[in-house]
Amino acid sequence: MKKTLKFGALALVSAVSVSLMVAAPAPAAPSCASTKATVTMLGTIKPEIQDQFLAAVADYNKSQKCYVVKSIPGDRKLTFLQNVTPLYAAKNAPTIMYTLQEIPDMADKVMDLKTTKIARLVSKDLLAAANIGGRQVGIPSTAEAFGLLYNKKVLDKAGVDPKKITTRDELEAAFKKVEASGTGAVRFSSIWWSLGAHVSNIYFTNSAKTKEGRLATLDAMADGKKDLAGDPVFQNYLATFELMKKYNQAKPNTTDTEYDLAVKDLATGKAGFWFMGNWAEPNLLTASPTTDFGIMPLPISNDAKAYGNTSISVGIPGYFMIDKEQSTSWEQKGAIDFLTWLYTSPQGQKRVAGPVEDGGMNFIPVYKGFTIQPKTFMAKEISSYVTSGKTLDWINTYYPAGGQDLYGASGQKLMANVINGTQYAAELEKAWKGVVKTWRGVAK
Repeated sequence: MKKTLKFGALALVSAVSVSLMVAAPAPAAPSCASTKATVTMLGTIKPEIQDQFLAAVADYNKSQKCYVVKSIPGDRKLTFLQNVTPLYAAKNAPTIMYTLQEIPDMADKVMDLKTTKIARLVSKDLLAAANIGGRQVGIPSTAEAFGLLYNKKVLDKAGVDPKKITTRDELEAAFKKVEASGTGAVRFSSIWWSLGAHVSNIYFTNSAKTKEGRLATLDAMADGKKDLAGDPVFQNYLATFELMKKYNQAKPNTTDTEYDLAVKDLATGKAGFWFMGNWAEPNLLTASPTTDFGIMPLPISNDAKAYGNTSISVGIPGYFMIDKEQSTSWEQKGAIDFLTWLYTSPQGQKRVAGPVEDGGMNFIPVYKGFTIQPKTFMAKEISSYVTSGKTLDWINTYYPAGGQDLYGASGQKLMANVINGTQYAAELEKAWKGVVKTWRGVAK
């Protein structure tokens, strides 16, 4: 990862490596009143690790006598803002919330966590995306990566070495080898949030070699001055998009069943590759515990030395925020206590970074003081990319709230051949034109 990346390779490596050496004490038991305070949280971080997260909540609730944490299930068909806005309007705001792009929208409603113990255990670079106007309005959950996931057994059988794939033509050759071995080449999921946040990020993160250059691309999009159809990087991105469409082993499926079907196909060897992130690893290992699942870059050109062709996207997927408007000081204290317990206590760390077969979330730690480290094949590969500096920025962090919904909808139409590449470019340009430049610190 270049030093100019938002989250910083050195910061991420430091956060992971220092955690092996520094032992943070478990939080002291707070003073309690006669009745427990109920601390509500909207959602469960991610549906993929919902069971593990709820198990962690149950562990915490049993560990002390002051607070009860309860998860409020949101509607997964709605955006974060569509879920949380009615709760605020009803004077029933959740104490804890978790999001990414909507952080600027929520900044004035949540606490400044800058002086909390838990915030002091994270490097400044990893806190940056949730620092609004000098206020630390959120703290990170984990580091995540996305790219081409693969089933090692399938690739070994087909004679494909993912480390040797550095161009789009080499990727197509690998797809052909996998198909020749009797397996579908790639699962390219027509899921709005994947197409909207992760697939589209492949273009924006490759649009320039520097952080400032990538932000300048967003500036041009917001100003309506970016001609995507005339951008060679965008054309290369489209060519890779079309390549995955061509070798997709399943028809485009826009329903909620797509994620689970894709997990099943990669886990059972019906597909060799799947464009997704390491958040899917717990699901894959649950389906096939003895299989190694890896991750590799998605090359978008035929120049092996081109920027981005040998790197994966690594970043912070979301931040915890604590309501300050409708929660009592006791509830706020409970929220901080729960998050501190989750990332500093031995029991919490086991849930956060432990293997999925033991009820863990298999998170890559970003807090100092972790004594438990992920041991899976994919987690080790991600660490290898990080330590080698072969990581790409999560420019999707800067997308305006609701933006990924629009890009995802356009991506679904492109996958279904409802629109072509030129029309796809036009839809992205229209979606961006006139948006507030929150990535430049402009307030909404």
